[in-house]
Amino acid sequence: MSEQTIALVTGANKGIGYEIAAGLGALGWRVGVGARDRRRRDAAVEKLRAAGTDAFGVPLDVADDASVAAAAELVADRAGGLDVLVNNAAITGGMPQTPTTVDPATVREVVETNVIGVVRVTNAMLPLLRASASPRIVNMSSSVGSLALQTTPGVDMGVVPVAYLASKTFLNAVTVQYAKELGGTGILVNSGCPGFTATDLNAFQGVRTPRQGAAVAIRLATLPADGPTGGFFDDGGSVPW
Repeated sequence: MSEQTIALVTGANKGIGYEIAAGLGALGWRVGVGARDRRRRDAAVEKLRAAGTDAFGVPLDVADDASVAAAAELVADRAGGLDVLVNNAAITGGMPQTPTTVDPATVREVVETNVIGVVRVTNAMLPLLRASASPRIVNMSSSVGSLALQTTPGVDMGVVPVAYLASKTFLNAVTVQYAKELGGTGILVNSGCPGFTATDLNAFQGVRTPRQGAAVAIRLATLPADGPTGGFFDDGGSVPW
């Protein structure tokens, strides 16, 4: 393993993912910018490098087995290992998305990226993470996926696309199961909620900046060895499942 801390952030060419990469880079880490779009990926890497981050591009489509396998090989070759994986890439599937009208194909597409994509990338990167002295996995989720909040009387979470909402509930369940299986290995696995952040995911209607939204991921990526695992957090602390 390299003495320099190595991170891979999926969906890092823009928005919250870019700011996560920038924040980790500011710590002196080497950061892999995972993204499908070559032009946007290259532009993000160039911008990060101009700001002083040791960044490198990682062609990565989380919904494609071959792409993910190639990305794991590239990270191993270019960086010599991996310490932190931030699963940030996600889609909403478009609006409107009510339970009675949603196209099942939309649900399938959203889950493929937001949940199965996380499993695919995590499992591909696990051999590298297991070799790290301080491995961390951060899954970017959302409070809209909290069943506790969704069912609390008086809590209005607004109109949320059903496929996206369910995918984040599903992702939280996956996070818990990874934490259970990897307990005792030193790999800490947590979900993070960035808050209602202005990105193209919500047509920039959010009230938080991408940099603010990235803060929880940076905190979970830098947890000490005795930090929590299997938790769900935002800037204010724990979020109910």
